[in-house]
Amino acid sequence: MKPQIEAFFDDATWTVSYVVYDQPGGHCAIVDSVLDYDAKSGRTSTRSASRLIEFVQGHSLTVGWILETHAHADHLSAAHYLRKKLGGRIAIGAGITQVQDVFKGIFHLEPEFRPDGSQFDHLFQDGEAFRIGQLQAQAVAVPGHTPACMAYQVEDAVFVGDTLFMPDVGTARCDFPGGNAHTLYQSVRKLLSLPPETRLFMCHDYPPAGRAAAWECTVQDQRAHNIHVHDGVTETAFVELRQRRDATLDMPVLILPSVQVNIRAGELPPAEANGVSYLKIPLNAL
Repeated sequence: MKPQIEAFFDDATWTVSYVVYDQPGGHCAIVDSVLDYDAKSGRTSTRSASRLIEFVQGHSLTVGWILETHAHADHLSAAHYLRKKLGGRIAIGAGITQVQDVFKGIFHLEPEFRPDGSQFDHLFQDGEAFRIGQLQAQAVAVPGHTPACMAYQVEDAVFVGDTLFMPDVGTARCDFPGGNAHTLYQSVRKLLSLPPETRLFMCHDYPPAGRAAAWECTVQDQRAHNIHVHDGVTETAFVELRQRRDATLDMPVLILPSVQVNIRAGELPPAEANGVSYLKIPLNAL
């Protein structure tokens, strides 16, 4: 069965969220949602999430899963809010515990925060099968960008997270805690060993000048044209390129607020005695 896919592009963070469903009136999963965040004021809003809710309700869909491809460093997740509004189970790769453990230390989080993945409803293992209504799906571990990166294959479509970008943009960076360019190369080759007609859906697009934002291509497109990892690029060459490029990159603008929220499955930190939630900025730590 061919999944039906609706994409929602957030031009503030260059993020693409998806609703993948079997049929109108059927079942769906939401992939990589966005909670809007204004870094100047510290205010959050649910404008982007409301677009997803409107689509789901307008098509009379039942949400089974709210999927995270990883703990994003460039946008806040709306998973917690969407679960309250629509139901469903929030899920991520089991490697999230490694990410939580690292960032609990970096942010010196409250003792009650447990780096065991319990903030999520389900932790996927590599190769684990699941269903979205009539659609067959599988979790595919693709570490390298982070230890927790998980792609989700739904029939002929794969939601790849940050592992791959559009062919003219390349691949994910590997200089975050737990990242590894050798591991990313192996993860990419795993994805590119799928049938050439397999559809790939990106989590972000940073288009070169003159190209509109895009987020869908095929395995064949990536193998032929990806500027970092097309067929013929060796692991050694890729690692050298990736490490050289990563050394020139600034940290994402929203990494500090994003990670603190996203390792909590999109829930804000516990409110303090005055009823306000606070995010921390660790100085000279990253």
